[in-house]
Amino acid sequence: MNKELAKLDYKNIFKYFEEVSNIPRGSGNEQEISDYLVEFAKKHKLQYVQDEANNVVIIKEATPGYENVPGIILQGHMDMVCEKVKEYTHDFLKDPIKLIVDGDYIHADGTTLGADNGVAVAYIMAVLSDESLEHPRLEAIITTDEEVGMKGALALDTSLLQAKQMINLDTGEEGYLLCSCAGGITATSTLPIKRESKQGKALKISLGGLKGGHSGSDIGNKRSNANKLLGRLLFDLRDEREYDLITMFGGFKDNVIPREAEAEILVPAHGDNELALVKASIASLMEKYKNELASSEPDLNYKVEDLDNASYDVLDMVSFEKVLFLLVNMPYGVQVMSSDFDDLVESSLNLGIFKIHENQAEFMNHIRSSKDSYKHYLSDKLDYMISFLGGEYYIRSEYPAWEYKQDSPLRDHIVKVYKEVYGKDMEAAAIHAGLECGIIYNKMPGIDIVSMGPDMSDVHTVEEKLNIPSTLRVYKFLERIISDK
Repeated sequence: MNKELAKLDYKNIFKYFEEVSNIPRGSGNEQEISDYLVEFAKKHKLQYVQDEANNVVIIKEATPGYENVPGIILQGHMDMVCEKVKEYTHDFLKDPIKLIVDGDYIHADGTTLGADNGVAVAYIMAVLSDESLEHPRLEAIITTDEEVGMKGALALDTSLLQAKQMINLDTGEEGYLLCSCAGGITATSTLPIKRESKQGKALKISLGGLKGGHSGSDIGNKRSNANKLLGRLLFDLRDEREYDLITMFGGFKDNVIPREAEAEILVPAHGDNELALVKASIASLMEKYKNELASSEPDLNYKVEDLDNASYDVLDMVSFEKVLFLLVNMPYGVQVMSSDFDDLVESSLNLGIFKIHENQAEFMNHIRSSKDSYKHYLSDKLDYMISFLGGEYYIRSEYPAWEYKQDSPLRDHIVKVYKEVYGKDMEAAAIHAGLECGIIYNKMPGIDIVSMGPDMSDVHTVEEKLNIPSTLRVYKFLERIISDK
């Protein structure tokens, strides 16, 4: 175990977090982590269920004196978003996440950390393995594929569960008790394209250095989208210089604001002077964007590389115009602010992945809204745009919003305990990011749900950090809630 974390550990929280981090667990690659949790349950002689979706439910009966205390569900997800520094050779299918302790923080070496939601898994394992903790019946739900449409929660069978209250541990800000979240739709649009062969000099344009981030919690933080920005560059360049588009791609996850994108363009064979003029136009446009985004995206950068002077299959004029039209006009970012909570985004969407294949262009969006009606309006709007241009639109997954509940004894109890422990108020809040709470509520009508967690920052990016003192405090607070009669 990491020596620095071993010194700081409490009830094996960081021991389990490190073990979880050593297992590759990107969405869709969860068999090993799921089996690891099953082995944990067997080792501690706990009842468990592992379903076909690789969700794991573990049950620990009440300790003496707590048999009549209402049971509690502890819930989190085992998968993580896999992002890395472009030049980094990390293989998310086989390499462990390398943990680095830096003062009060843990971060990874060139990749996402996976504290979202590995810290919940570590918390749950620490609670279930603690023989000194007094508690009512505990029911742990650890789901799969949360980051790609909450597929695990959608497939979950809740028939074994008896508890009527649940603490979700997928929140990244201490002192906030979440009681509502947005619902979402993940959708793919495809647009057929045609190509023609042309001769010329190819250039590769790479755009990077953007902050990126979580397409829910960071969408209102003035984060630029690399796909949209590169689309703007191609649009503006089109008015200044003649060129053709060979290919373009950007982003790796639809629920992550893309930090990087690149395109290959073909400059007609009109001599070196034309090539120099195209490069000069790109430089001028990028300076304009860097000036516009100096405060919000100070590290924006770009690179132009010479490729071969040869014959290329480029998008024909109609295909190019359609692709460019969608890149420029497809809505992105905050669409509506909440009328129920101050400074909360109600509805947004993110073009997380864009790629031009040989015969089609592919757009992958993540739509979020706390209002199901507006969520579907945004989805219908994308469908209309794509269909109008001769493309196809389909919804890959959908999950409901978790609506605010006026009457919540669990919320009231936790807020009361927080005041007793810390001498200050805990803020009940809503979040624009999606949680599995809405899905589980629909499966277990009437269940009382809250969500909490320790401080973490820049989730879904390579800058993701977990605050160590906060992680310890929140766990001890969770112990107090579980043991309180």
